[in-house]
Amino acid sequence: MVVTVLAAWLIGSLKPQRRTVGFWCFLLSNLLWVIWGWSAEAWALITLQVCLALMNIRGVKKNDHPAEAEARA
Repeated sequence: MVVTVLAAWLIGSLKPQRRTVGFWCFLLSNLLWVIWGWSAEAWALITLQVCLALMNIRGVKKNDHPAEAEARA
């Protein structure tokens, strides 16, 4: 949970590099939640974390190329 909170704090930064680190922290957080969910047989949690991970990957791409992301929107 600490990784998730750290990621949320970094995502709020105005600096693109910190936001990128935040997205990667969120991906690490997703993985950690999946590992815990697997051991607890929490299949809904695992499904949620996979969906959130896909959204975080999208966020990484948009953060790396903000001009292209705005043109597609």
